[in-house]
Amino acid sequence: MDISWNERYNQKEYVYGELPNLFFADQLNKLAVGSIVLPCEGEGRNAVFAASKGWLVKAFDISIVGKTKATELANKHNVILDYTIAEALTKNYTENSVDVVAFIYAHFSAMDRERIHQKSIQWLKVGGRVVLEAFNTEQQKNNSGGPKDLSMLYTQEMIKEDFKDLNIELISTLEVNLQEGKYHRGKSNIIRFVGIKNR
Repeated sequence: MDISWNERYNQKEYVYGELPNLFFADQLNKLAVGSIVLPCEGEGRNAVFAASKGWLVKAFDISIVGKTKATELANKHNVILDYTIAEALTKNYTENSVDVVAFIYAHFSAMDRERIHQKSIQWLKVGGRVVLEAFNTEQQKNNSGGPKDLSMLYTQEMIKEDFKDLNIELISTLEVNLQEGKYHRGKSNIIRFVGIKNR
């Protein structure tokens, strides 16, 4: 287990804030309520938002501290999460069982990324969606968060290849001003993606 995530989350404040990622919230608000998987969910801000909207939420992360804080946030909002401690490479859900898989700043090593992304497609029902927001390779010039390892940052080409079995509804790279707690703050270069499973 990567102890650095436990260390990062082991403080009173929610280090990425208590509010959901804006793109994630906007996408979810457009959809009929269903079931969702949130990999690498950390302190639970997106999971709690989804649950508060009536979604059946399955989330996982490697950090025990993250799960504890997510549970506290869920209790604060009177919602229930199915949150487990697991590695993204080994975690599995039933095939064709969920409506959305959302990767919100879930960055992986180059050797693991494609495998994890491909696996997530299997969990989706036909018509289900992958929703993704992450830092793109231009983020290296900023001090607003994200991995320092260039190979863990995304390009449109990577995303299109990883999710080539999905129909692309949206893909864009843009510069935004993130205000998500103290670790996602300031000018940021990101990529957003929505893909739909059609078969």
